[in-house]
Amino acid sequence: MFAAFVKYRQAFLVGLQSNIVYRWNFAVRGFFSLFHLAVVVILWSAAAEGRTELGGFSLNQTITYFVTLLILQFFISAFNEDYQISEEIRNGLINQFLLKPINYFAYRFSIFVAARLVSGLLVFAPLLIAFPFLREYLDFPADPRAYVLGVPAMIMSALIQFSIAYCFGMLTFWFLEIQGFVILSMAVETILGGQMFPLDLLPAWAYAVAKWLPFYYQMYFPAAIFSGRITETAVIVQGYAVQAAWVGALLLVNHALWTRGLRRHTAVGG
Repeated sequence: MFAAFVKYRQAFLVGLQSNIVYRWNFAVRGFFSLFHLAVVVILWSAAAEGRTELGGFSLNQTITYFVTLLILQFFISAFNEDYQISEEIRNGLINQFLLKPINYFAYRFSIFVAARLVSGLLVFAPLLIAFPFLREYLDFPADPRAYVLGVPAMIMSALIQFSIAYCFGMLTFWFLEIQGFVILSMAVETILGGQMFPLDLLPAWAYAVAKWLPFYYQMYFPAAIFSGRITETAVIVQGYAVQAAWVGALLLVNHALWTRGLRRHTAVGG
């Protein structure tokens, strides 16, 4: 076990070094995200004009949710891992992992964690600059339990995000181009993952259905805990259970795609 830890720790460090090289890319992306955040503030301020609440929450709580969402996107979203995996399969670079005692999923996940650590820390730079303008809109929970309970949800969300990207990357064994699958998934995730609006604004029946889908746990669930939209411990624990079930299901799908994909794989290049 210690040997495996050292092995993937080294992969993490390599990923950390390679992503630090592209730190300005992440920083620029963070600064551009502020424009999106500005649009969010303008639109939701207009929607809340003349109202005291939006779906049972104040304007400040809604803006806090979107700020939390922005931070989480840089910490746990899979930016281009699916395309990187796809490229390694197409170019034959994956062949090197077939001859070594390396778990490809663990290797790619180690690099994913390194990349998200770099991008997540860098997003605070533009947020600190924007803080004087955002301060009056922020209303984070005072109860420290929200942040403690949000961490497990955040970790499992990262696993779901990466596992879905890994699945799409594995489809390269069957399809030459996976862009269509990725774009469709992003469109669905944007709506059902709470990136366009908080999901609790949906009709009760639609919200109940969304809670059983993986998209709910990709981003909305941890963001709702950190921003105080979900506070009941029983509801959070139930969410953990469903989230863990999706993590397990996706890991099984990943393993099946890898196993079946290798049967179709022709080792050239690499």
